[in-house]
Amino acid sequence: MPLIVMCGYPCSGKTRRAEELKDYFEGNTERKVHIVGDGALGVERNSVYADSQKEKNIRASLKAEVERKVNREDIVILDSLNYIKGYRYELFCLIKHSQTPHCLVYCLTSDEVSSTWNTNRDAAEQYTQDIFDALVLRFEAPDSRNRWDSPLFTILKDDTLPYDAISDALFKRKAPPPNQSTQSQPLSSANFLYELDKITQDVLMAIFNAQKTSVPGDLIPVPGATEKIELTRSINMAELRKLRRQFISYAKMHPTENTGQISNMFVQYLNKSLH
Repeated sequence: MPLIVMCGYPCSGKTRRAEELKDYFEGNTERKVHIVGDGALGVERNSVYADSQKEKNIRASLKAEVERKVNREDIVILDSLNYIKGYRYELFCLIKHSQTPHCLVYCLTSDEVSSTWNTNRDAAEQYTQDIFDALVLRFEAPDSRNRWDSPLFTILKDDTLPYDAISDALFKRKAPPPNQSTQSQPLSSANFLYELDKITQDVLMAIFNAQKTSVPGDLIPVPGATEKIELTRSINMAELRKLRRQFISYAKMHPTENTGQISNMFVQYLNKSLH
């Protein structure tokens, strides 16, 4: 079920808002609510955010935990900075693959307010000033014009959460449709790839050999295909191999259930590319 992505400066109230959302949905629905965040992973924030590789690993762990939690029944709230645009896009691809709605809750504060809230924390929970300043500087604010940042709910520090609107965004809106980049490709099996490699290589050799006795304008038959290559000019093997690589890349993303169609598909691709 739905994913709620929290976003904001360090110490901008994200965890408090995540808890408010958890209380609301548990009190008004029969769904379980899971909060996934830095706290659950025991993140030592100053150590992690001072080291780009450690930070990358933590983001990967959070994303993996979200992927494990997302199902048809529960609500997942990701309580972290989520300040990198590319990372929010990765989360969007994840929910497209899971075919579930999501929304972004942006806790908007000034850096002065967040800095004050940071210094008011217990020493063990504070960001150092250097780390705090660096994270604010790197922060990439969400933009509702980006599909991965939409629907976007921007919350100021004294605002009451728009529970009804968030609920509608999660439960009354269709999930974004999956696309080729987010769907698994079960047909890209070892057998499919073997057939793809063998058939396209056979077509190349048929064209290469036929050119020894053909002239431009001839139609060249190729094994396994009902359609023929329209030879409009001489084609060297280097060009043919380049076109074959391009076709294989395309075919891996658009596999066919009928491997018997590969020859015809490749012939059509070559005829189109060579004209």
